[in-house]
Amino acid sequence: MYETGKKKGTIRFQWDALNGTHTVSVAGDFNQWQPVSLRRQRGRFVAVLPVPGEGRYEYKFLVNGQWRLDPDNVSQTANPYGTLNSVAVLR
Repeated sequence: MYETGKKKGTIRFQWDALNGTHTVSVAGDFNQWQPVSLRRQRGRFVAVLPVPGEGRYEYKFLVNGQWRLDPDNVSQTANPYGTLNSVAVLR
């Protein structure tokens, strides 16, 4: 899941900490696809990351070493690798 961060120019990402979920990172075109670890907080993994500003951003979660789409976001787009990326839109 993503949402606009409390601070301007940020996105808050979260992933539910289900049984067997040990590590979660997020990467996207806002950070040159370099995975950033989410911290475990109250039954979920969370990170607030800076973005260049308003716009459309592609991203994916890396959960236990496997790339995953955001299960809470139906907005998706094809990528050059034949799979999909989730899409976040900030206004």
